[in-house]
Formats: sequence, structure tokens, C-alpha cells
Amino acid sequence: MNDIVKAAGSRIRQVMPVFDWGRDYNRDTAVNDLVAAVIVTIMLIPQSLAYALLAGLPPEMGLYASILPLVAYALFGTSRALAVGPVAVVSLMTATAVGNIAQTGTPEYMAAAITLAFMSGLFLLALGAFRLGFLANFLSHPVIAGFITASGIIIAASQLKHILGVQANGHNLYELVASLISHLPETNPVTLVIGVASTAFLFWVRKGLKPLLLARGLGPKSADILAKAGPVAAVAVTTLIAFTFGLGERGVKLVGDVPQGLPPLTIPSFSPDLWASLIGSAVLISVIGFVESVSVAQTLAAKKRQRINPDQELIGLGAANVASGMTGGYPVTGGFARSVVNFDAGAETPAAGAMTAVGLAIATIVLTPLLAFLPQATLAATIIVAVLSLVDFSILKKTWTYSKADFIAVAATILVTLFLGVELGVSAGVALSVLIHLYNSSKPHMAIVGQVAGTEHFRNVLRHDVVTDPAILTLRVDESLYFANARYLEDRVYDMVARRPELKHVILMCPAVNAIDMSALESIEAINERLKSLGVTFHMSEVKGPVMDRLKRSDFFHHMTGKVFLTQYQAVCELGGRLEGRVRSAPRAAQ
Repeated sequence: MNDIVKAAGSRIRQVMPVFDWGRDYNRDTAVNDLVAAVIVTIMLIPQSLAYALLAGLPPEMGLYASILPLVAYALFGTSRALAVGPVAVVSLMTATAVGNIAQTGTPEYMAAAITLAFMSGLFLLALGAFRLGFLANFLSHPVIAGFITASGIIIAASQLKHILGVQANGHNLYELVASLISHLPETNPVTLVIGVASTAFLFWVRKGLKPLLLARGLGPKSADILAKAGPVAAVAVTTLIAFTFGLGERGVKLVGDVPQGLPPLTIPSFSPDLWASLIGSAVLISVIGFVESVSVAQTLAAKKRQRINPDQELIGLGAANVASGMTGGYPVTGGFARSVVNFDAGAETPAAGAMTAVGLAIATIVLTPLLAFLPQATLAATIIVAVLSLVDFSILKKTWTYSKADFIAVAATILVTLFLGVELGVSAGVALSVLIHLYNSSKPHMAIVGQVAGTEHFRNVLRHDVVTDPAILTLRVDESLYFANARYLEDRVYDMVARRPELKHVILMCPAVNAIDMSALESIEAINERLKSLGVTFHMSEVKGPVMDRLKRSDFFHHMTGKVFLTQYQAVCELGGRLEGRVRSAPRAAQ
């Protein structure tokens, strides 16, 4: 009975990590979490409003998406520093997805965004339940970096209309720039001054305020808090100016009335047509959000020698998105900037996120009436400053130097995202990454190897001074064998054998072969039969245990003309004696 109770308790702690870290929660930990929560709350209020506008939604939906989702993640997530909420890239993807279905600002648009969050949550929960987090690996990090860089540029360009005070639309960089240029004569001077001043102030706050405060003798933590409160200061000052001077009457676009009160309970739409229209976007948003979130969580966890569970992270993020969809929000994920702030501020458990949710809930009750006079240009400046830090063209130089294939994938992702749209961009990146992988693995590296004199080691004849036996050809395959490269192996072996009339033995050396599928097995059987007809014996060496186990399930060994050797040295000793003193051979066909 005790074993059953222990197993049940372990399972509960696995599904709801709050019961794990909550056992050791104490007063000191609570104080640290509370301090971090205060700092993140200050940072999140203007960010939530800004990102909601970026998604084409009312500003209060950004606040709603930052309250209950934080609580849900605190219950189910495994990262102790990840701060969940609206982020720039997901907000842009939401605007793109929902904008294809409904007109911005309509009830149908908001309902579609809420439904998108709910669908994203269900998809993430399903991935977590079936432990399918590995599917996110199809998005390579260089492709993600390229996508985020291009998205950052599009987001910044999309906010210039608020800085200028003009109307401009477009789903890609070309459309946005063309629209901005055509409306440039309509620029509102007052809006432009507010937007430029806010942007300049926020850039200065990000880089220069903290060093200045430290130089004036302020403590590091206090200086950090004040620096993080920069966007709040910009919001407060510009709101006061707009109210005092009646800037709304002078053409400056203001946020307007924001509903006061806690997030409402909402029911997502279950229209089959709407779900069919949103399913592709929900999958992309879920995968992009998960990859970004897990990358941040793992980085922060490593700094404290903690670990996260990627499959449980799917559950945590899924619960957060379902919560967002049930309380008037839109898709959320773990944000890089606010998570780093949360970590640096001393957050020790996910309870810091729950405390942040309480702070934001208070803000929706107390502060929302004050936001009516907030200029949209200020929120646009907040977004521009935040997203430009995501733009990193160095990934192009790094991939060009290291891997031309990765460079092609990254460059294509950036270009397609910029000029054709975000969904096509990330889809192109994934497709190219998979195709390049298949192409590379379809022509695996293979090397003819010989013995390093005086040792039992065998190396590539083109890279090392080795000795070989003309009667023995040893081909080392540096890739698992499967349907995409099986025929390539056959062609290489037949070509090499045709060039060696003295050949008596072919040894397939397999130290790097982790799997052989059915197509590859048929190719190996064909090689065995072809060599047999030529009077050449086929052998294998250094075959891994799991591969041997699978080969034994077939009848291949009943027809194999040679043997399977434990080591390559054992093979050449038995087949050709010692190699010292024999002629070195370096066939040009080797790689």
C-alpha cells in the first residue's frame, strides 16, 4: 500500500511540479520571489499593452493574457525563472493568422484570437501527454534565429505607423514600407515628437541609466529596478502630457478606454470552419513558442545547475494557453527579456510568476482608467526597442563560415519571412532544414581506412599515413544506414570493387552506424550477393549491439559469405595477417 501511495505521489509531483518545489518553500524564498515579481510586474504592464496592440487586439487583452496563464504555468511548469505572457513574435504571428479571417477590431477578430490561444494550448498539451517534444527539433536553432531576426524587422516596421501617426498596412516588409511611404505626407508632427522622444528615451534607459545610477552611488539592485521601470516612466509621462495638453484633440491616437476589472471568463469558438482555418497557425505558433521558451528555460536553469523537463514544459505552456483562451487572452509563451529579468531579480520558484499575476490583476482594477490618455506612439516605441534587440544578422556570418547548408536555410528563412510573410518564412525554414538534412544524410561520409603502423587503430587513407592490404578493402561508414542512403552505399561499394582486381575481402566497418533499416538491409544483402558472384567475401566489423540484435532477427547471417568481427584489427589479422611493411594505398575515390 505504501508503495502505491509513493508511486501516486511521485506521479502527481511529476505532472504538477508545484508539489515538488512547494515542499521546501519558506519565508526567504517567498521574499526573493516577491521582489522579482514586483520588478517583472512593472516591466510587464507596458509590454502587455503594447504586444496586444501589435496583435491587433484591445490593450486589455494583453493584460488578460498575463494573469491566469502565469498561474497555470506556476502549477505545471518546471522552469523556476521562466516568465510566461505575450511576446513580440507570437503577437505578430497571431495578427497574421487572425487577420486572414476577420477584420481587425471586430468581435470576430477577438474571438478568433481567443480560439487560437485555446487551440495552441490543446496542441501543446497533446504533445506533452504523448511526449512528442522532440518534434520541435525539426526547427533548427539557426532557422529560429533567422526567423526571429526577420520578424523583429517586420515588427519594428509595423510600429512606425504609430510613431508617424499615419495609417499603414501590410503583411510583409515590402507592403509595410510601400504603405508607409505613400502615407508619409500625412505624418502628425505631435505624434512624431512623442514617438521619437519615447524611443530615444527607452534606448537610453536600456543602455545608459543603470551605469549612471551606479555612478551616483545607488545600489545595484535599486539601479536595476529603476532601469527596468523605464517603460513605465515613459508611459506615465506621456500619458500625463497627453491629458494635460489634450493631445487627443490634436490628432494624437490614444489607447482610449480600457475596461476596468479582472479578466472575464470566455468560451472559445468551436466552429469547425474557424478551427480548420486556424489549425496550421496554431501548430506553428505552438512550436515556435515552445522552442523559444525551452531555449530560455534551459539556459537559465543551467546557471543554477537545475534542470527542466521539456515534455512537462509542453504541459505547462499548454495549460497557460488554455487558461489564456478561457480568460479573454491570446497565445502566450515564455519571453526572453522578462525571464532574464525575473532570473536576475532573484526569482527562485515559479511562485514568482503567480505573484506577478496578482500584481497585474491589481493593475487591471486600479490602473486601467489612467490608460485612456496613453499615446499609442509610446507603446510603439516600447515594442521597437524590445524587438530590435532580437535582430541578429551575425547568424548569417556564423553559418556561412561554419556550414553553407545552414546558411542557405537561414538566408531563405529571413528573405521569405521579410517579403512573403511570417508563416511562409518559418515553413520554408523547416522544409529547407529537413531537405538539407535528408540530402546530406543521403550521401554519408565514407572513408577507405588503413592501419596506423604499430597500432590497432584504423584511419582514413587520405588523412593519415597508414598501411593497407591490396586484397582487403575496408570501408568505414560514418552515418546510420536507411532508405535515403542505402543505394548510395551500394554504388560506392560496386565502384570501389570494380577498381581493384586483386580484391578478396570487403569489410564494412560500422562504428558510427547506429541503425540499419529494412531498405539498408536489402542493400547490404544485395552487396553480399554481388560480391559473392565476383568471388569476393563480404564482412562486417565493430557493429553496435542494438544493430546486431536487429540484424539477427533477419536471415541475413545465414547468407552472409563472411564474418562479423568485434574489432577491425581482429578482422585484418584473421583475413590478411599483419599489415606492417605492406604498400600504402590511397585511392582517389575515398573521401
